[in-house]
Amino acid sequence: MRMLHTMLRVGNLERSLAFYQQVLGMRLLRRQDFPEGRFTLAFVGYGDESEHTVLELTHNWDTAEYQLGTGFGHIALEVDDAAAACDAVRAKGGKVTREAGPMKHGTTVIAFVEDPDGYKIEFIQKRSR
Repeated sequence: MRMLHTMLRVGNLERSLAFYQQVLGMRLLRRQDFPEGRFTLAFVGYGDESEHTVLELTHNWDTAEYQLGTGFGHIALEVDDAAAACDAVRAKGGKVTREAGPMKHGTTVIAFVEDPDGYKIEFIQKRSR
């Protein structure tokens, strides 16, 4: 078994695609409209779906926004330098919600940013080996 994707419902697909592609550097891997169901699926990621876990962005055409709920935590991305990753997000108009620094009760360097729908993305800095 392997993990294939995580699905997020988004209120504005074009805005979300711009964030994941232009701010976080993912590629649009595939996109399909389902007119009879009034929704669009867009898959984004850093590599081909055959070898990488990706994000499925689901846009229900008649829903402009969602309540995030209390069960979802965050998406985690490994980065070389968490502070530099935050600077890059900020420079592209993204929102940094926790600056890079050691996690509470630990030494791993982390940071958090937020996508246009309010989903949290954690940057985890690679450990030097």
